[in-house]
Amino acid sequence: MRVFKSFVLLFLVPMVKGSTVQLKNGGYEDIVIAINPELPEDHNIIRNIQAMIKEASTYLFHATKQRFFFKAVKIIIPLHWLPKPEYLSVKTESYDKADVIVANPFLKYGDDPYTLQYGGCGEKGRYIHFTPDFLLKDNLNNIYGSRAKVFVHEWAHLRWGVFDEYNNDAPFYVSVNSGTGSVEATRCSGDITGKYIVQSCTGNSCTTRECKYDQQTKLYEAGCKFVPDKTQNALASIMYMQSLPSVVEFCDRSTHNEKATNMQNKMCNYHSTWEVIMNSPDFNNTSQINSASPPFETSFSLLQTKDRVVCLVLDVSGSMSGNNRIKRLYQAAEIFLLQIIEIGSWVGIVTFHSTAQIKSNLQQIVSDNVRQNLIAHLPTSAGGGTNICKGVREGFEVIKQKYSNLDGSELVLLTDGEDSGMSSCLTEVENSGSIIHTIALGPSAAPQLEQFSDMTGGLKLYATDTVDSNGLIDAFSGISSGSGNTAEQSIQLESTARSVAVKQWMNGTVTIDSTVGNDTFFVVTWDQSTSPPDILLRDPKGKEYRTSGFTVSNLNLRTARLNISGTAEVGDWLYWIQNSHTVSQVISMIVTSRAASLTVPPVTVKAHMNKDTNNFPHPMVIYAEVSQGFLPVLGATVMATVEPQTGSAVELKLLDDGSGADITKNDGIYSKYFTSFKGNGRYNLKVHIQGRNKTVRLGRRQSRALYVPGYIENGEIKMNAPRPEVSDDEIQAKLGSFNRVATGGSFVVANVPSGGTTDVFPPCKIIDLEAQFEEDKIHLSWTAPGNDLDVGQADRYIIKMSESLLDLRNTFENAISVNTSSLIPNPAGTKESFQFKAESVTIENGTVIYFAIRAIDNAFLTSEVSNIAQAALFLPPKESLPGTLPPDVISDGINVSIIVLIVTGAVIVVLIVVSTTVCILYKKNGKGGPALRM
Repeated sequence: MRVFKSFVLLFLVPMVKGSTVQLKNGGYEDIVIAINPELPEDHNIIRNIQAMIKEASTYLFHATKQRFFFKAVKIIIPLHWLPKPEYLSVKTESYDKADVIVANPFLKYGDDPYTLQYGGCGEKGRYIHFTPDFLLKDNLNNIYGSRAKVFVHEWAHLRWGVFDEYNNDAPFYVSVNSGTGSVEATRCSGDITGKYIVQSCTGNSCTTRECKYDQQTKLYEAGCKFVPDKTQNALASIMYMQSLPSVVEFCDRSTHNEKATNMQNKMCNYHSTWEVIMNSPDFNNTSQINSASPPFETSFSLLQTKDRVVCLVLDVSGSMSGNNRIKRLYQAAEIFLLQIIEIGSWVGIVTFHSTAQIKSNLQQIVSDNVRQNLIAHLPTSAGGGTNICKGVREGFEVIKQKYSNLDGSELVLLTDGEDSGMSSCLTEVENSGSIIHTIALGPSAAPQLEQFSDMTGGLKLYATDTVDSNGLIDAFSGISSGSGNTAEQSIQLESTARSVAVKQWMNGTVTIDSTVGNDTFFVVTWDQSTSPPDILLRDPKGKEYRTSGFTVSNLNLRTARLNISGTAEVGDWLYWIQNSHTVSQVISMIVTSRAASLTVPPVTVKAHMNKDTNNFPHPMVIYAEVSQGFLPVLGATVMATVEPQTGSAVELKLLDDGSGADITKNDGIYSKYFTSFKGNGRYNLKVHIQGRNKTVRLGRRQSRALYVPGYIENGEIKMNAPRPEVSDDEIQAKLGSFNRVATGGSFVVANVPSGGTTDVFPPCKIIDLEAQFEEDKIHLSWTAPGNDLDVGQADRYIIKMSESLLDLRNTFENAISVNTSSLIPNPAGTKESFQFKAESVTIENGTVIYFAIRAIDNAFLTSEVSNIAQAALFLPPKESLPGTLPPDVISDGINVSIIVLIVTGAVIVVLIVVSTTVCILYKKNGKGGPALRM
């Protein structure tokens, strides 16, 4: 348990998301539930949310043995709903940082409540998603259980990082008890009773029968469902089937089913959900409450969003004149004002050095003229000292000139310098109700700058002085609205830059897909000449745009911009840019666009690190979530670029293959460990995504409440409506090819050795080991780890086997070794395959063997023990093979009366034969022998 505890706590670092939830004396406060701005006004949604949370508070209190409850919740109301006196203003809360979101599903994916989980065991999730139908339609209670119970199920995913105890992909497994084998439903606890049922429907008519075995898999046939008894004695578990009336507990060590092939066992090393919860900081920082019910009833605050209000607070101190910073600031801020900030927003501008000056009061973005007017107030020169607090206070003043308070407003604070007086306004910032996004420019920006973002829930961004990284432009481009209205938000399709020699060309392709195309800008920047390079842009239909078609502002002589009228053509846009200057210069291409339709969500990308501060030698994890609406987009190529404060950038390919840092295959979350630390300080993350000439499939989210197929009540099977399934046509994204770029913000690393790093990272844990019998041999398969976690190539493998799962987990070294002398590891990410004969084990019907593997690198560093794979030899009874009739099933297509006639006829035949034999013997005995005594 000590090892398990240290493993969980090592990764219990909050995700970079901005959740404001606090735990005080067992009560969760500041939970934010946000209603999507696309939903029509319906106050039943609010009422049902409140009823759900109040009931869930009591259920959670008892499920956690009088330890936790829900004390205070905030509900964010969309801007377009009619205002009411009880609605307060949002402060630093926003839709994109909410713990729970209420929104329609994309496509016909039903109403499964789910939690988006990026990380491993014990790591917090990102958000819970409920559909409005789930909150409004009571008939779904029979499928998922009461809303309150479902909320607790999802809260356990979100807050404590536990996983589901069922598995739609592996719904059955072979269990061996007392030497005999049986097929069991994947569940926890194993004490939950029920029957294995197949339902067949033609039109509105459905019939049910008991499941048969599948001769190939040796498990139950496809379509077989475990239908539970409605009345149970089992109290656990909430992470399996919270809908059962008897279920009021999480599985603990005594009730946990470690043999079930579910994500909880796989990700949490076969520990129960209650063990994981007990090892959480929440549990360790609270005590049991001596009360029969929660000490407080849940309170609710209703907060309504308002128009976006942003003030740019820009450093113009003397250091901004170096490294071309003031001109780069102008370029980046111009892109923000012309292309990024949403229509209808209010924008002001403040500059600061030793003092601060209002350059523009708030203006509402209602036309291009307003945007151009704001650009005219951007700074073009620098000088003086640095007083960050004066800039912040002046930014607040700009907002207060129009609004009575700062609630929900935003500052974009950019600085390249240090300021010893920053602490003087920290309390003021924290209590302001304003969100502060910080942009650190260059290596000397104040180390305390991110405190402003941490206190207010703002973004933390960083740009180096490396011109060919577009870091400053990307930082401003990443500051879009947190309203949740993706139809309004600017989407970055391309951001690339490189040094181009004299008379040489920079060529490329930007793909515009069908989900975007409105308000599309192609922007070319350069850093030396005052005249533009030669530009040729060709759309998919062959129409050409040349330099003369681009606009070069008199105020900004190093940016050329082309705005495509209407909706841009779908397909590949080709560009050629020639450096016509007398020296080499850095040229960049930036492309932004907005959604093509109000009804079809665009493909979006969210990039994150697993934490925003790190101490060497702990690794980081890079995540990129690629989705359309709420559905994950699969099959994309995702490249991450991590740029350190000093040294060259590192490129990594992120994968969605369910190995290494990626916990779930095909969930649209592409992941990779990052270990190439180049020193202390800030690092910047950027991701490029491409979908190229392939069909992109939309997948379904994991970590969702179980769709219960039906129940058995008083011996009668009562099936629910079959789960809505989506056809292959519907999950083929009609995207063709697409391009996206996203900034992942910045993170800070400390304690990196000054003399360079040695090999301190072992191979990553293998999490997808699989095993199966193939005649008299055993076949193992898994994804190869690396030399450093999931990068490089391991040196060798250790494979162990045991007939006891827990022995293999707890005493791996003492288990039976498999000869791996012929097994040489492949590079990380390669699918490994190994077959051998288990000489030390007698293989017979009912044999179950467990396997685990560790990898060792060339510095003798060893990975954690892998997930444990089961190979089971189970030969189902012959009478239950497909095409035959199970002994206890007599109604599948055979008339009972026919069976009765057959049996009766057989009895009559037997009686006739017996009577005839007796008569013959009697006659024989009468002729020549003594009388036959009957």
